Amino acid sequence: MNPQMVMYEEEFNQITAVCDRLTKDASAKVVFLVDKNGQLIAATGQTQDLDTTSLASLTAGNIAATGGLAKLIGEREFSILFHEGERDSLHISIVAGRVILVVIFDTRTSIGLVRLRVKKASEELARIFEGLLKKVEAPGAGSPFAEITDEDIDNLFSE
Repeated sequence: MNPQMVMYEEEFNQITAVCDRLTKDASAKVVFLVDKNGQLIAATGQTQDLDTTSLASLTAGNIAATGGLAKLIGEREFSILFHEGERDSLHISIVAGRVILVVIFDTRTSIGLVRLRVKKASEELARIFEGLLKKVEAPGAGSPFAEITDEDIDNLFSE
């Protein structure tokens, strides 16, 4: 059972920095990260003309459908998907078994460069999500009351 994903500002900033660096290093147009439920986590690059909400949702649906295909032929999942268009292409990969990394790129770069840069970025993102998971699983993590002691409560309500 996977705990609910909680995003803290520190990890969000780290994730955004990795995505931004990937956009530059791969000469990509857009990089975005989506959870498997289709919720957009981060987006970098030329996102102003994109419906990132729809892209995130459709990407998660694509991963789910492809997962069904994988199971039909005896695979657990396909961890990398590639869609080539006339102008733009999509490289989609699953990171840390729980998020989807999408790179949109055109002819200014190559699939080889994108795959190379995605591999490095995926390793960094996996480390960030591993740390985030440990943080969330810590007792009292995410609770605004975690640091309040019984003594604090007694002092608050004493006359």
